[in-house]
Amino acid sequence: MYGSMSIAKGVAFSLDEPDGKPAMLYVDANGNGDYTDDPAAEWKLPETKPGAKPNKMYMGAAMVDIGEAGKPLMVSISAYRFDKTDPDRAALKDVLLYYRDYAYEGDISLNGKTYKAVLTDELASGNFRAEKKTEAAEDSDGAVKIMVDVNGNGKFDSRGEAFDIAKPFNIGGTTYEVADMTRDGSSFRIVKSDKKVEEIPTPPDLSKGKSILGFETKDTDGKAVKFPEDFKGKVVLLDFWATWCGPCMQEMPNVVKAYGKYHDKGFEIMGVSLDNEKTVSNMPGVMSKANMTWRQVADGKGWKAEIAQKYVIQSIPATFLVDGTTGKILGTNLRGDALDKALESALAGK
Repeated sequence: MYGSMSIAKGVAFSLDEPDGKPAMLYVDANGNGDYTDDPAAEWKLPETKPGAKPNKMYMGAAMVDIGEAGKPLMVSISAYRFDKTDPDRAALKDVLLYYRDYAYEGDISLNGKTYKAVLTDELASGNFRAEKKTEAAEDSDGAVKIMVDVNGNGKFDSRGEAFDIAKPFNIGGTTYEVADMTRDGSSFRIVKSDKKVEEIPTPPDLSKGKSILGFETKDTDGKAVKFPEDFKGKVVLLDFWATWCGPCMQEMPNVVKAYGKYHDKGFEIMGVSLDNEKTVSNMPGVMSKANMTWRQVADGKGWKAEIAQKYVIQSIPATFLVDGTTGKILGTNLRGDALDKALESALAGK
């Protein structure tokens, strides 16, 4: 089988899948029509745990040239292919999926301040000018992005720190634009814009050791909640979840087990549901069946839930283990044994 990746000027590939033998991926990285003078592509099946059903989804990577004529620039493309005999993915039996595994990393200076930054080619087009030529690019929120660590926490958040280079953006109260971007992304300028856009605030830093955000609301029983003040002397797990969230309900037995084991020693849970107006009525039944006996907050607004918006929750389950007295975060997104060990340590001095 053969095809072409829509990257740079197009990169040809061939896929050899002999019955009963390992498959091989060949990529014409330099675009000269010859597979024998290119770096070998990786292509293999992931390891299968003993007793598990064999995984026939091949995965790998290859180097391709996205540079200008006479100026090669080799970058990594990751690829994968679902089992062509899988009846649940029959529509993908002739499809190779790939994505970019490359980016520029460095520093930028704005108004005398230096920031860590990354320039990404989100659609693996090989063109950092963000020229929208495909349907996918038209539908995407920025074909090329510059990510700037505005708050200096060592991460690039999707809100307030990721900017579409085709649009003006505001950092520190000044609106900027990207200019003179080369096709391969090796050179560009950031200039002050004559347009004005609002600065998007970055998410709060809710990492371990930081202070949790406080809030006041009412729980599902109509009782006032003041967090974390209501939990002084306790260790409390702030748990963002929803009845419709499969991973949340899959993890819930571990949370219930921890609650039963440590509740008498000072462990509490404050649930914040992201159920919407259609699913919030399911909460009592789901909670009863799962033995979730702790307090809950639910305003029926789904992802627009007020507390979730305050915390900038973008995926669930999302949990924060908090010292109710100091408000310090003791851990985030702790699962299974990790939650048990964190509780044992945190409650030892209570």
